[in-house]
Amino acid sequence: MPSRPVDPAHLHAHLDGDASHAHFIEERSHTALAVALGLTLLYAVIEVVTGFISNSLALISDAGHMVTDAAALGLALLAQLIAKRPPSARHSFGFVRAEALAAFVNSLAMLALVGWIGWEAVQRLLHPEPVQGGIVLVVASIGAGINLLVAWVLSRDNSSINTRAALLNVMGDLLGSLAAIAAGVIIYFTDWYRVDPILSIFVSLLILKSTYGILRESYHFLMEGVPHQIDYLQVGADIAAVEGVLSVHDLHVWDMSPGEPALIGHLEIRGLEEWPAVLEKVRAMLRARHGIDHVTLQPEAAGGKPLAAPGEPAL
Repeated sequence: MPSRPVDPAHLHAHLDGDASHAHFIEERSHTALAVALGLTLLYAVIEVVTGFISNSLALISDAGHMVTDAAALGLALLAQLIAKRPPSARHSFGFVRAEALAAFVNSLAMLALVGWIGWEAVQRLLHPEPVQGGIVLVVASIGAGINLLVAWVLSRDNSSINTRAALLNVMGDLLGSLAAIAAGVIIYFTDWYRVDPILSIFVSLLILKSTYGILRESYHFLMEGVPHQIDYLQVGADIAAVEGVLSVHDLHVWDMSPGEPALIGHLEIRGLEEWPAVLEKVRAMLRARHGIDHVTLQPEAAGGKPLAAPGEPAL
């Protein structure tokens, strides 16, 4: 007999009693990222040109940072658009991990930029080059204003790890602009050219610190690590303490999307007739104590054997 066609939407649906978590991000607006991308890309072009004209490493570093920011914001915007797509027959978990993936790629790009700044700064310290301090001061001041505006736009949407990553990039760029302003002032009044690479190294270290945090968070999420706010061992102990549970094994806890933990595991119980009550108690406990709503559990007899229905012999 031919099988009936299956509706993919029904397969992904959460019915009464299921978790309230959705496998896509429907309500998130991408306006903030779009505005930030436009502002950053516009000024990045200006700063790249003037950075090479003035021969300032601090300004070139800030320009390179803004170019990276523009690419990062573009990836972030693309990731948010992808994350809003619902699950499909090929991607049953949806596309919410696209945000963390973009944040991870952005962080790697920032590490490459920091390496380039450090190399150039060492060369400039060994062999100082003349810098046009006036141009650096004016352009960096305008760049600082643009960064403040972009940071304000992004700060209005802090619910996304990817937006927070983009915001950190912009804040690092703001520090770069401030360093370039300081370099411009000092060079303009004293002609001490070594201040340019010195401040560039200082900014690169600040960028490195902020980038490491986002890189670690996005990597942990992509590797399906246990959410930081959840104690894995305590979760196992609390489940084992529920009345009717003999033991728990094959337990896994991870984030379906940032802030949405999920759990799967096997529970050993005495008989299948006890399973509905045990399941309800375990789910209520996990929701109340650990904030875990997306729960999938499999009942087993002692020793890991399959359970038989009431009146049937165990296998």
